[in-house]
Amino acid sequence: MKTWLVIKREYWTRVRKKSFIIITILVPLLLVAFMGITIGIQMWNKDHKKIAVVDDSNWVAQSLKSSKEVSYTTLSGLNLEDAKSIDSFDAVLHIHPFKVSDTVTFLVYSKEQFGLGIQEQVTSDINEILTNKRFADAGVNTDTIANLKKPTATIKAIDKTGKESKSQLASIIGYVSGILLYMFMFFYGFNVMQSVMEEKTNRIAEIIVSSIKPFQLMLGKIIGVALVGLTQFAVWVVLSLILFSIASGLLAGTGAMTPEMAQDMANNPALSQGNAIDPNTMQAAMAQLASVNWLGIISWFVFYFLGGYFLYASLFAAVGSLVNEDAQESQSLTFPITMPIILGFLILTTAIKNPNGGLAVFGSIFPLTSPIVMMGRIPYGITGDLVWQLALSAVLLVIGFFFTTWIAAKIYRTGILLYGKKITLKEVGKWLFRKSN
Repeated sequence: MKTWLVIKREYWTRVRKKSFIIITILVPLLLVAFMGITIGIQMWNKDHKKIAVVDDSNWVAQSLKSSKEVSYTTLSGLNLEDAKSIDSFDAVLHIHPFKVSDTVTFLVYSKEQFGLGIQEQVTSDINEILTNKRFADAGVNTDTIANLKKPTATIKAIDKTGKESKSQLASIIGYVSGILLYMFMFFYGFNVMQSVMEEKTNRIAEIIVSSIKPFQLMLGKIIGVALVGLTQFAVWVVLSLILFSIASGLLAGTGAMTPEMAQDMANNPALSQGNAIDPNTMQAAMAQLASVNWLGIISWFVFYFLGGYFLYASLFAAVGSLVNEDAQESQSLTFPITMPIILGFLILTTAIKNPNGGLAVFGSIFPLTSPIVMMGRIPYGITGDLVWQLALSAVLLVIGFFFTTWIAAKIYRTGILLYGKKITLKEVGKWLFRKSN
């Protein structure tokens, strides 16, 4: 009953704060806005350069083809200096006389800073012309060149169940899930530590522990903050689903492309290979997202969030109980706790690339890193060896939580009432092996 009172106090104190309400509502809005801006930039990117070509070689310019990024205009009868004085062009490309067999450098005179993307596009266009010319000089005809360059093979990965593997989507979901858990464990763990530190330094803890056992106080704080995290996560999920549904409806109603873009692509199919988003591609992406087992992923996410949070929050609470007036003491004391979390994030980057590798398997089973690493593997599908690895990981995480809670309780019981003395790790070690009264 007393623990429940602490839980209620910790929960309502936090969820009523303006900062909690603002962050809870703002994060999904910012996420959807960021994705919308990113898609909008890709869909309506109008960065197009008009380049005048002064061709002293008398054969390269006639083969240059305009694209979505660059349009070429050959200036016949004008020298380079006259061409550079024309204001209607963004830049002037000068093709000087050269031998096809040579390695050459052509200059582009631009009125403003030339973007790297445009520079790479112009370089690619010229290199394609020179390559075709070399093939032609070697007696290879145009049709043969096109056939030689045409891609003839694609790779489609199939898993053991016969379904197409969605490695790219799985890696994105796994990476995002791992980052969220990484942030949550840090953020809410530090919240617990900060709460304990404030009550100890303000001497409020002395009054509270006179009517409740230190372990009950610690457990109430941990569970109360956990409920705050779950509330925030649940609101984020609901708001994100609503916002994404609205965004998808608007996108479906307006089309993935503007009418001008659609007309341009109809007149020139080559433009579809640019940065514009193909509606069929977007439909395929939406179908892939719909095929994901979101219920399973969210369920495991909640489990690993709770398991990882309880495991680390108890340790953060213990550290908070050791800090006296000097709050900087917490930095050195939290270092051993934060290192496994950082290690888990580092292993996550490897696990996403090779989800069944030895390091990924170890990281997803070891309790101190499993919450982050295992969420990087689950989106690939719970099949094969991952079934028993997931079961073992869950069991070890629960055991790890009880073990760290036992350690934290011994430290918290003594540290919360100890004032005016800098506590060493050696002294903390003695508390662990001291019998409880």
